[in-house]
Amino acid sequence: MTTHPLEVIGIAKRFGALTALADVNLHVGRGEVLGLIGDNGAGKSTLIKILCGFHRPDAGTILVDGSEVTLKSVDHARSLGIDTVYQDLALVNELSVYHNMFLNREIVRWPLLSNRAMRRRAEEHLKDMGVNLPDVTVEVAKLSGGQRQAIAVARSVYSDAKVLLLDEPLAAMGAKEGTMILDLIRDLKRRGNVSVIIIAHNYAQVLDVCDRVNLLQHGRITFDKRATETSLEELTDLVVAEYRRRGAD
Repeated sequence: MTTHPLEVIGIAKRFGALTALADVNLHVGRGEVLGLIGDNGAGKSTLIKILCGFHRPDAGTILVDGSEVTLKSVDHARSLGIDTVYQDLALVNELSVYHNMFLNREIVRWPLLSNRAMRRRAEEHLKDMGVNLPDVTVEVAKLSGGQRQAIAVARSVYSDAKVLLLDEPLAAMGAKEGTMILDLIRDLKRRGNVSVIIIAHNYAQVLDVCDRVNLLQHGRITFDKRATETSLEELTDLVVAEYRRRGAD
């Protein structure tokens, strides 16, 4: 039996009268990049918040490396190797690149922070991932959106993440910055030691960078194919059909 780094079975979540997720079955393979798509309001962000420990599901099972777990918090999920890069990136504008790289993961030489060690490691980590920054001492507020996203991704990868959840990492980015992040994801895929679940609305980018595509509809995964076995037209038609069905309702 194949053991996946992360698998969910029958996940359900309600918010009052609203059913956000009804019966979600999903898995990501080791070193795999899984694209999660769906119409607005389909429950993608709710699912990510459950996978990262922010929300508790009302029903269902979460398996990490084949063992059932109850994710008690974001920190608990992170301790199990599940880390998330949110749309707001959780960066502190007034802090330097290297301080953000080690935010809540600081290296301490008691009783002081080891700034020299954090600066050196940040430079090594970013260079290793192909992220070119002239100076890791600069405040992140002065960086581009793509550079900020890259810092958030690198922070998770070098915090021993086994599963990386990316919530709309390409949103509101220009072509150049979007290419930077796609190249970063491709590099992770080549390394093969981190599994990635990425929420994205640009289906061409999903097909370009992902190994598999899942479509979330009606609170369930209704579509699961290898990226090489589907097409932009098929994905678009599925989502448009759902949009029209909702309009008819």
